[in-house]
Amino acid sequence: MEARFLLLSDVAAELNVSDSQVYHMVRSGELPAIKIGGRGQWRVERAKLEEYIQSKYAETAAWVRDNPMGERETPPAE
Repeated sequence: MEARFLLLSDVAAELNVSDSQVYHMVRSGELPAIKIGGRGQWRVERAKLEEYIQSKYAETAAWVRDNPMGERETPPAE
């Protein structure tokens, strides 16, 4: 059974970004999270992370639709 709540480091690994990027996303309110315990540790509910990912897919699809790639444009190198 998967854990309901994830550490910020787990979220970072899932999204393949840095821990500090996830912390900023949480602190800015972009990614819903809760603060628990006496030391105020952040946790992200797995369902909220999945909702966030889906919203980013929709946001990206809208951006792509509104910004078509020109003939001479080349994709960025990875």
